[in-house]
Order: sequence, then structure tokens, then C-alpha cells
Amino acid sequence: MSSNLAKELREGTKQAHSMTENVNFVRYFLKGLIDKNSYRKLMASLYFVYSEMEVQMQRHQAHPILSKIHFPELARRRSLEKDLQFYYGDDWHNQVAASPATQVYLGRIQDIANTAPELLIAHAYTRYMGDLSGGQILKGIAQRAMGLSGGQGTAFYEFDDIADEKAFKVVYRQRLNELPLSQATIEDIVNEANAAFGMNMKLFQELEGSVIKSLGQVLLNTLTRRRARGRSGLATAD
Repeated sequence: MSSNLAKELREGTKQAHSMTENVNFVRYFLKGLIDKNSYRKLMASLYFVYSEMEVQMQRHQAHPILSKIHFPELARRRSLEKDLQFYYGDDWHNQVAASPATQVYLGRIQDIANTAPELLIAHAYTRYMGDLSGGQILKGIAQRAMGLSGGQGTAFYEFDDIADEKAFKVVYRQRLNELPLSQATIEDIVNEANAAFGMNMKLFQELEGSVIKSLGQVLLNTLTRRRARGRSGLATAD
């Protein structure tokens, strides 16, 4: 029995995916307009999300459905811990907290883990496939925008236990398609994936103010420097 779930997820979340990519924070990020303060807040939110998701996936690793797509090599929590230590220091545990949107996201993961564990597929698909698909591009943007090198601060995008990310995605999609699911369950998973995209949008929207503030400060600093050079030039002319 096969389900063609991978195709259903891809087709059924196109609009939500597009909407998420058009959130201002994501657009700023893709243009390289990201600063360390905004970025580390994003990593903190993702740390809580992945930690909860991976705890629940581990909890249900013997589940007849979830066991078939439980890939420990996808886990991001340890990588996020490295990044948070880089941005916040050794005391990072006491400096990060789940934002309001993150708390809603965590609550949803906990709820379905207790009532309909198979829906965790939607959250794993939404996050991990996105990480594998666009992770290296985002890593490069983050490195250039924040002047990072040597892999510092971007461990989140490194899948050290996956030799070929493209080949792995093929395997992952095959596993999704092999799941013995009813059409009703497939529809529930697609609906949950759309909800997951919506929760990710909320995370990004929370960060928009931080990015705008940082961009405003950069613009102010630039104008101040230009004015200072202008005054200096006038003084020299006199």
C-alpha cells in the first residue's frame, strides 16, 4: 500500500509555502539584510521548536507510522545549541526564552503528539525538507551578511551525518509515499502542514520589528557619517 503523500504535501502546501517566503523578514533575509541580533532570536525560536518536535518524534519512535520516517540524522537541536552558544555565550540557556508565537507552536506540537501523533509528519516535513532544500543558500547569505567564517554561527545548516542531501530527500519522499495511510489521514497531514507554515510565518513576523530597527540604525549611522564627512570637507575648504 502506498499513499503518494510526498506529492500531496508538495501540491497542497504551495500557497502556504509562497506566503511564508513573502513575509518581510524572509525577504530581508534573502536580500542579505539580516543582523546578528535578529538572527540569534530566530535561532532561539527554532531551538525550542526543534527540541520539542524531536522529543516527541523520539517518544513515538515505535509508532507504526512515525517509525518509518524517524531519521535521527536530521536532528537539529545539537546544532542549534552550538549556534546559540556562539551568539549568546556559555550562559545562553539563561538568555533565551520561547517567544509568544513560539509558545503557540510548541503547544500545537505537544497537542498532536498526545492526540494524533501521525500529524507530526507534517511538522517534520515542513521544517526538515526546507532545511535540506534551501539551507546551504541561507547559510551563505547569513555568512556574508554577518561576516561569519569557519562555520561559526551557522551549524544549524550543517547536516554532518548526511553525505548527500539531494539523495536523502529522495529517500525521505519515498518513505512518505510508502506510508500506509487513508486518504482522510493524508488530508489531515496536509492541513497540518499548512498550519505549520502558518506558525512559521508568525515566528518570522515577530522578528520583523527587530530587523527594521536594525536597518534603521544602519541607515542613521550611514547618514551621520556622510554628514560628518560633509562638514569636514567644508571646514577644509574654508
